[in-house]
Amino acid sequence: MEPSVLQRLKENLVQQRQNLAGWLTGTEAQKRELRLGPLGEGALEDHLRTLDTALQKADENTLGLCTVCHDFVETSRLEMDYTACVCIEHLTGEERSLLESELELSQKVQRALLPLHVPQIRNLEVAAFSQPAHIVGGDYFDFLRLKDGSHALVIADVMGKGMPASMLMASLQASLRIIAPENTEPADVVARLNHLFCHNIRLTKFVTLFLARYDENTHQLTYCNAGHNPPLLQRREGSIETLRPTGAAIGLAEQTLFHQNATSLRPGDRLLLYTDGVVESVNSAKEEFGENRLEDLLRETMGRSPQHFITTLRERLQQFTGAATPADDTTIIAVNVGD
Repeated sequence: MEPSVLQRLKENLVQQRQNLAGWLTGTEAQKRELRLGPLGEGALEDHLRTLDTALQKADENTLGLCTVCHDFVETSRLEMDYTACVCIEHLTGEERSLLESELELSQKVQRALLPLHVPQIRNLEVAAFSQPAHIVGGDYFDFLRLKDGSHALVIADVMGKGMPASMLMASLQASLRIIAPENTEPADVVARLNHLFCHNIRLTKFVTLFLARYDENTHQLTYCNAGHNPPLLQRREGSIETLRPTGAAIGLAEQTLFHQNATSLRPGDRLLLYTDGVVESVNSAKEEFGENRLEDLLRETMGRSPQHFITTLRERLQQFTGAATPADDTTIIAVNVGD
């Protein structure tokens, strides 16, 4: 392998490991538990060991060395999956077909346009708002269609800020617009997305993501939460439920299985999806806005439209932070359930 190529791959691996290890040691236990979901820290430690193995191979100049012919696999494959160790010509027919599908998907992702459509969903009134902390950001939300025609709501947060996060967010958006129409279950979509990104050399951080399918006939919401801030489901009678993680954030752990949960949306209910920029907004006393204030505002504005809630929340956040420049991107989706 060319020394310059190997050095570039190694630098990206080092950066990815430093970011993940730094997050593990520098993040409070409650937030680690949230981001990792039911898997626990062992899953992230497995991922770090995979990175350590790759770095050791890079030091030994054996990263990407084919176990069959002992030549190096294609650089483009290593950038997509740094664990690759068999040349394309040595793969079985089924393995080659799967790889070609993944490579074709990657090409589609690069070419895909990124329009944002807000559909009319029966029984739901939807409003959304997104604002980057800088010129560009890493927050993402969208409204998609799954294979069975059902609607899907998605919100995601790329850890990091600025142009690198924005570029990864664009790839995430394009990937979901290709993957979602090929699948019906949210967990399958998220698993495919994780497979695509987990060993990608360009993913030096991770992505939290919440994806939910809404059935207009049964009013059932089926969701997969990959380490994202738990959306709040306010029932008509005023109680508030949290839709907690069912799996780890994308790119954070070695895993292939994501779980999903389901709940029924009833007339008068309200669903709130949001990113870190809402609850982690800080005032002059270094105090965070927090989930409690968010829940209090839900109760205060109960019965009002989603747009009214978002407008009020933005005003409260501005009052809370004063003249301070937002430190993180802010994205909000509010949904009211009608009859």
